[in-house]
Amino acid sequence: MRDGFITVAAGTPKIRVADCRHNAEQIFTMIREADAQGVKILVMPELCLTGATCGDLFLQDTLLDGAEEGLRTILAATKHLDILAVLGMPFRAAGKLFNCAVAIQKGEILAMVPKTYLPNCGESQEQRWFSSCNSFDCPIRADVAFPCEGCEELYTSLAQTVIECSGLPGLNIGIEIGQDLWAIDPPSRRLAEAGANLILNLSASGETAGKAAYRRQLVVGQSGRLVCGYVYADAGEGESTTDLVFAGHNMIAENGSLLAENRFSTGLTIGEIDVQRLLYERRRLNIFPAQPSWQEDRCGYLSHSWATFTPSPTKLRRYISPTPFIPENAADRAERCEELLTIAALGLKKRLAHTNAKAAVVGLSGGLDSTLALLITALAMGMLGRPATDIIAVTMPCYGTTDRTKNNAVLLAERMGATLRTIPIGDTVRSHFRDIGHDMDTHDVTYENAQARERTQVLMDVANQAGGLVIGTGDLSELALGWCTYNGDHMSNYAVNAGIPKTLVRHLVDYVARDNLKKDQDLTHVLEDILDTPVSPELLPAVQGQVSQRTEDLVGPYELHDFFLYYVIRWGFSPRKVLRLAELAFGRRYDRAVILKWLKNFYRRFFAQQFKRSGLPDGPKVGSISFSPRGDWHMPSDAVARLWLEELEGI
Repeated sequence: MRDGFITVAAGTPKIRVADCRHNAEQIFTMIREADAQGVKILVMPELCLTGATCGDLFLQDTLLDGAEEGLRTILAATKHLDILAVLGMPFRAAGKLFNCAVAIQKGEILAMVPKTYLPNCGESQEQRWFSSCNSFDCPIRADVAFPCEGCEELYTSLAQTVIECSGLPGLNIGIEIGQDLWAIDPPSRRLAEAGANLILNLSASGETAGKAAYRRQLVVGQSGRLVCGYVYADAGEGESTTDLVFAGHNMIAENGSLLAENRFSTGLTIGEIDVQRLLYERRRLNIFPAQPSWQEDRCGYLSHSWATFTPSPTKLRRYISPTPFIPENAADRAERCEELLTIAALGLKKRLAHTNAKAAVVGLSGGLDSTLALLITALAMGMLGRPATDIIAVTMPCYGTTDRTKNNAVLLAERMGATLRTIPIGDTVRSHFRDIGHDMDTHDVTYENAQARERTQVLMDVANQAGGLVIGTGDLSELALGWCTYNGDHMSNYAVNAGIPKTLVRHLVDYVARDNLKKDQDLTHVLEDILDTPVSPELLPAVQGQVSQRTEDLVGPYELHDFFLYYVIRWGFSPRKVLRLAELAFGRRYDRAVILKWLKNFYRRFFAQQFKRSGLPDGPKVGSISFSPRGDWHMPSDAVARLWLEELEGI
């Protein structure tokens, strides 16, 4: 359970209808199997102790007695297990029969939760046999005795319950059953308001064509709506097929994402819920009411119980993508690229229209960032119905400029139809060095930044000449690391790339290249060569016509930094947790020492460079992270990284 992860499972045992003894054996065998695999929380289907398809047999005392006997057998068989298991059974109380979920741990009943919404249409006639949780009156809220052979007499309450968990602070469990999820006001909504961040659903949902997709949408959507983990266990093989087939459609979801899924099978579906992540997101959103985890209100009684887990390591089975900003499915990636380009272009379109700008000025280096800025600007001009000639693409060769990047910049401007201006800045920078008394052979930060600032001055002045706006080219990753010159490329009138991380910049340019393959092969070839060019600011003299300065040699691989950026900023993960996930994602590409080196570098640069982010120009938020001081990110420029770096010491 380290780093906030807890292993959960949805299990579908292979049952026999009305054979409670057999079903009890299958259930406790599954509980033992799950426990052996490190599962801490297991949920099984609705009414699995009897079968959900018993019909009028539910009214027979013989079946109900058998169910209670089966539960006693399960309690005795799992008395020494740490796992919290939830199973379904019919239960008699106060002259009524309830469809219940029973939460057990270490031979004790932690909660007994009746179903709230009972379907009564088509093949589902539950109101014929069961009473709803909503039918409770005050006396039913009292404890219901449940004698257990071989153990102390147990007492439990029939009520909606929040189960708090020791061993993993912050984990609170709520339970709903089958149709409850389909209701207009599911019990999980109220349970989440009371603090539950893991919802367990015991279901017996008959399978028909197309129903699985809808069921999946409900489960995934509810996990996102409530910012929770959601474990859904469905009835499967062994249920009666007289009128329906049950597919054992088991799912594990977390905050709008499907983590694991199985269908048309029995057995366990295992995954890990990141409780820390859920707690962080709820704090960030701040949309849940502050109230105790148990209460009595107009909606009825909500009880409270405890589960005790022995802390243990959690083996992570979930896949950790090395590119969290980029969908791995090709179709999803193309859709994301199209969406991001459109959002960024719409932002620029508004700014150009509002300011009545006669032109958009882009500093074009032949690198990835300026290429993307030009592509977005062209898209915005198209939205305005204006010609590409209203874009002024300015190349400003200097000491580090290579023929390759210069030629690509020229070719790109020509293929896009932009107005091209080439303005060498070498003489101007040399004059400036004489003015400030700087040695041309001293290739220090002054040498580099003077070029960047001169380029920005040129762009601003050209924009003034043309009555236009300077379009910023810096990306999200550069802003995070401070890899930009203060009052140089740090500044613009509108920063279209400011919300796009470097790894995604590459994919966006690649998307445009492939999209234009049939329309303009020459443009595609230029874009492909730009993609193949090493990332470099080109501020140091070239060596034999090749770039002498590779950005990733200085700040580290962008794929690592973007990974850090996502989990540190979007999710607020601790340094140790980020390191653990990075090792899982990049284990075959980078060893721990390399990851640790660049993670420390990330924290140092991120804290040291906040002053640049505090003065950022306007630019659109297009994804999950923005560093705009007017938007997502608020941080003092003199905050200290000590605590974060100390956590990584000695690892």
